[in-house]
Amino acid sequence: MESLYLLIPLSIVIVFIAIWVFFRASDTGQFDDLVGPGMRILQDDDSPKPVDPSESTSSGKDKNN
Repeated sequence: MESLYLLIPLSIVIVFIAIWVFFRASDTGQFDDLVGPGMRILQDDDSPKPVDPSESTSSGKDKNN
C-alpha cells in the first residue's frame, strides 16, 4: 500500500511529460507531412541518363590511355 503513494504521483508526472512532449512535437511541425517522404522514395526516377555524343569515343580507344 505504501508503494502506491509513490507510484501514483510518479505515473501522473510521467503522463504529463508524455503529453507535453507530444504537443511540443506537434507545435514544431514534427507531424506536418507524414506521407511526402515515403512517396518521394517510391516515385524515384530510375531511368538511365541519356548518352552524350561528345563523351563517346568513335575510335574504340580507352579514355584512360
